[in-house]
Amino acid sequence: MSQDQVLRGERVVTDTGVRPAAVVVRGGKVAAVVGPTEIPSGLPVTDVGPKVLMPGVVDSHAHINEPGRTEWEGFETATRAAAAGGITTVVDMPLNSIPATTSLAALRTKTAAAEGHCAIDHGFWGGVIPGNTDELEAMIDAGVTGFKCFLIQSGVDEFPHVTREDLERAMPVLARRGVPLIVHAEMTDAEGQPEGDTRTYQSYLASRPRQWEDDAIRMMVELCRRHRGPVHIVHLSSSDALKDIAAAKAEGLPFTVETCPHYLTFDAEHIPDGATWFKCAPPIRESENRERLWEGLARGHIDMVVSDHSPCTPALKHLEHGDFGKAWGGIASLQFSLPAVWTGMRARGHGLEQLVRWMCHAPAKLTGLTGQKGSLTPGADADFLVFDPDAPFTPDASGVLHRHKLTPYAGRPLVGVVEQTWVRGQKVHERGAPAPAPTGQWIRRPQTARPVK
Repeated sequence: MSQDQVLRGERVVTDTGVRPAAVVVRGGKVAAVVGPTEIPSGLPVTDVGPKVLMPGVVDSHAHINEPGRTEWEGFETATRAAAAGGITTVVDMPLNSIPATTSLAALRTKTAAAEGHCAIDHGFWGGVIPGNTDELEAMIDAGVTGFKCFLIQSGVDEFPHVTREDLERAMPVLARRGVPLIVHAEMTDAEGQPEGDTRTYQSYLASRPRQWEDDAIRMMVELCRRHRGPVHIVHLSSSDALKDIAAAKAEGLPFTVETCPHYLTFDAEHIPDGATWFKCAPPIRESENRERLWEGLARGHIDMVVSDHSPCTPALKHLEHGDFGKAWGGIASLQFSLPAVWTGMRARGHGLEQLVRWMCHAPAKLTGLTGQKGSLTPGADADFLVFDPDAPFTPDASGVLHRHKLTPYAGRPLVGVVEQTWVRGQKVHERGAPAPAPTGQWIRRPQTARPVK
C-alpha cells in the first residue's frame, strides 16, 4: 500500500528546473513539491541527499510478447527489468503476441494475461492491419493508447503491413477520436535479404537503406496533412529524414518522432561480424548518422527516446552461425535504456532536464498521460526514481532481469544507476533487494477510455 510520506533531495527534477526540494506524497499522488524547509509536519521523510529524484520514465515502445510468445519475454520479466531501469509506465506493442492486438477480443486476451503480473503500470497499443477498421472504435472505447501499423512486412504473419489505401480508411477514425497512429516507417517495393557474406553487419545494413525510411516518412507527412490526426514515427534510424520532419513540425502538423537508445549508442562501423544480437529494423547506421540523430533531439525535431525493447529466444538470433540474414531483428534494452541514453547525453553536454523531457514528458504526452505520468506535477501519480547520475557500471549477464540475457549492452561501460523506483507511492525496485509482489495497473488513455464490455 502507498504510504503518505515525503522524499527530499538536493537535486529534484521539477517542472521549474533542478533544485533542492521535497515531494509530498499522499494517497499515491504527488500532493505538492515544496522547498526542503517547507515540509508539512507529521509525515515520514526520506532524504536522498545528492542523488537525483526525478519522474519515472515512460516507455511507450516495448514488445512484451505475451500471450502466445511468452518464451520470448512476458509481463513479469519485462516489467521487473523495466522497474530496475527506472521505467514506471510501459506501453506494450500489439505484436509479437498471439493473438496480435488488432481486435477488441484480442485486447481482452492481452489485458487478462497482464493482470496481476506487472511490476509497473502499463498500457496497450492496438494495431491497424488490412480489414480491421471496424474494430478501431471499440478498442478506443476500451482505452488503448493508440494504434500501430507497418508499411513493410512486420516479420510475423498475424500482423500484416498496410497500404496507403488501408490508411485512408483508418486514419479518419483515429483523427476524429484524437488518438495517434504510430508508424513503422520503412517502405519499399523490393524488400530483399542481405547478400554476399551475411555474417557481416554491412551486408545487413546495405539491405535496408535510408531511403526506405525517408520515403515512408514523406508519405506519412502527406497523410498527416490530409487527415489532421496525430501521426508518430517510431524508432527513427535515418537522419536523412530530419529535414522533412522539421518541415512538418514547422507547418504545425501533429507529427512526432522517437528514436531509441541503440541508435544513439552504437554505430555500424563497430558491430563485429556475426554479432546478430545487434540486429534490429531499421538498422543501426553509421557514426555520422548517430551524431545527426543527437542533433535532431537537441533541436526538437526528434521528440523522445524510448526503448523498442524487442527480445526473442537466443536460438532465433542464430548465434552459432552469426547470420544476419536469418537472425530475428530486435534488441533487448528495457533495463538499460535510461543509463544508455544518459551516458550519451553526458558526453554531449545535455543535462537532467533534457533527460526528463525526452524520456518522461514527451512519451507521457504521446500516450495521453500528461498530468498523470512523467512529471512531479501536483496531482500526478507518485511515480519517481532515485538516480545516481555519476555512478559507473558495466552490465553483465548475471544482472540482466529480462527473460533472456542476450543484449548488446552487456559489457559496455555505462554511467547512471537507478537506486530506487516508485510507482503510485509504492517502492517497486530497490537496488540489491528482492522484487516485491507485482502491483502494476492498466492505465487507459484517459480522454477516450470506457469500460471493456
